[in-house]
Amino acid sequence: MNSEVILSIVIIVWGLWLLFLSLAFYWLIYHYKRLVRNTKGENLKVILDRILKLEVDNKKDIGQLTKEVAKLEEEGLTHVQKVGVVRFNPFEETGGDQSFSIALLNGYNTGLVVTVLHARQRTRLYVKPIKKGRSTLELSAEEKKAIGEAFKKTK
Repeated sequence: MNSEVILSIVIIVWGLWLLFLSLAFYWLIYHYKRLVRNTKGENLKVILDRILKLEVDNKKDIGQLTKEVAKLEEEGLTHVQKVGVVRFNPFEETGGDQSFSIALLNGYNTGLVVTVLHARQRTRLYVKPIKKGRSTLELSAEEKKAIGEAFKKTK
């Protein structure tokens, strides 16, 4: 190889190396300026100490929020979450499905089922407790169906 080719290769490699160093330096300056953007002339140690303190504070806050969310989820299980409604006609002398059973259950499948029987002369209301999806009282087919509809609402 002749010396001119070797010199050209060295100059190209040298130029690429300078380009790489320039880009790396530019990136470092850009990154540094982003870090010290709102610092009011403070030195880097003070800025980094503040960032570390914020990180510790954020970890504490996230831990507290995680506990609060878990507590709210636990409390939420005691609220009515599942509702099932079945309309029906228990008496032949009335028209339409004016009677109904409604099951109101929480996250533990505990709650109640309300049945309203509507007839021409009177309306009757029955409430039966539900614990873990079962009742100590005998349930009608419509009440069982309402509970089944409520179970379908499970998240």
